[in-house]
Amino acid sequence: MPSEKVLNLKKAKVKELSEKMKAAKSFILADYRGLTVEQDTKMRREMRAAGVEYTVIKNSIIRFAAQENGYDLNQYLVGPTALAISLNDPVAPSKLLTKFAKEFEKLEIKAGVVEGKIVDINGIKAIASLPSKEELVAKVVGGLSGPLYGIVNVLNANIRGLVVALNAIAEKKQAEA
Repeated sequence: MPSEKVLNLKKAKVKELSEKMKAAKSFILADYRGLTVEQDTKMRREMRAAGVEYTVIKNSIIRFAAQENGYDLNQYLVGPTALAISLNDPVAPSKLLTKFAKEFEKLEIKAGVVEGKIVDINGIKAIASLPSKEELVAKVVGGLSGPLYGIVNVLNANIRGLVVALNAIAEKKQAEA
């Protein structure tokens, strides 16, 4: 049986991870066995830049933290597990890990939780294929700006026509005078 000091440290880690899971928009579990140090460093750097926290955590700590939040992830907690957590963007961990799983054949995505729902590997791939928030906003703005430009052109044409008509009337009056 572990000493009380070790047990308290583990309980603190479980509590910390449980709070992160509760606050997270999404988190993904992956098996990182076989990655080189270069590959892992590249992956961590890109994750950090995207605001995703990537760590390797013992399965027992993940299991207890997940249970505290009502998730049953036991079937996915086999072998070494890395955890990618995003507190802001629900799609970022899925996109990044899917990208790296294609690039580094050794990286295997196990499962994840997105917006409070457990998602399997197929769901994660589907989420990763979605456009980012910025892309969607750009499409909406582009869709809205087209009709607005049309309205502006129609109004300008009407004003231009009025100016031409007034100018013609003014020239006619000058010619008569």
